[in-house]
Amino acid sequence: MSHEALIRDLGLRPAVPVEKTTENPGGYEWQEFAFLWDGNDMARAHDWLNLRWSRLIRDRIAGEKDPEAQFLQGLAFATLALHFTQSANQEGALLVLDDALVLLSKYRPVFLGVEVDPVIATLNELRPLIAGLAPDAECPMQPFVYRKFRHRPVLYARSAAARFQT
Repeated sequence: MSHEALIRDLGLRPAVPVEKTTENPGGYEWQEFAFLWDGNDMARAHDWLNLRWSRLIRDRIAGEKDPEAQFLQGLAFATLALHFTQSANQEGALLVLDDALVLLSKYRPVFLGVEVDPVIATLNELRPLIAGLAPDAECPMQPFVYRKFRHRPVLYARSAAARFQT
């Protein structure tokens, strides 16, 4: 493919303006996600994140390297870890749990209005419980208890907005 074709392809990509406000940073309706997370509907929570991640990497120049995309991917890995451990897939849970911890640690304590530390704490508590289990072992937490999803959009503009500005 020629450079001219690449430039032409980029020209066809719609530009999506990104507006962040203190009321709804990133444009995400975190209360929808919180309802799914807090209701332990991790499959739908993952789908919610994946839809937004897919749109974001399509519409942003940085694609998968965009800080918001990486943050959403980290949350998606966290939801998968919680889903997998409850579905007797401890091997899968451990893999995505470690990926989630790596990605989310860059966004502490708050990013896009999301309090990241409670998610990381949940993953850190779960990790040693599943690390020594057989790949298809049942969930070690009965009942399955984890921290609620917390978001506080008003603090975003002051605490995290400047983190990734160049």
